[in-house]
Amino acid sequence: MPILMKETRKLIANNKKAYHDYFIEETIECGIVLSGTEVKSLRLGKGSIKESYVRIRSEEVFILGMHISPYEKGNIFNRDPLRERKLLMHKKEIRKLQGKLSEKGYTLVPLQVYFSNGKVKVEIALAKGKKLYDKREAIAKRDAEREVERSFRERQK
Repeated sequence: MPILMKETRKLIANNKKAYHDYFIEETIECGIVLSGTEVKSLRLGKGSIKESYVRIRSEEVFILGMHISPYEKGNIFNRDPLRERKLLMHKKEIRKLQGKLSEKGYTLVPLQVYFSNGKVKVEIALAKGKKLYDKREAIAKRDAEREVERSFRERQK
């Protein structure tokens, strides 16, 4: 009788700005190559993907601009906080992404970094950039929904 393990997911870093700047078309979960001290630093929650982006080079996927603070007790084993890190994906998935990226306006952006069953995972998205008027429209829609919710709560009292 197999034992079913519940998947645990502990969020490390979130990229809220990506949802504001892009239309998210598709999301992909992938692994990431890290050193030991980087994992320890991430366990302490010291990682950021705010200014990071994803590139495909010679059928390999890399995340650039991801900041992982040096581990305090790591001394000589610490790596550069902003070094580029390889993402782990199947060749078939990478080729599929390359095909989509060749279309105009598409890009790859990281959305989340989290622990899944003890392993660090990165959720990246195939996204299309928003124009300024799209951003304004999204903000106006969100404000209108807040106003409706606020008035609904006031009527409940």
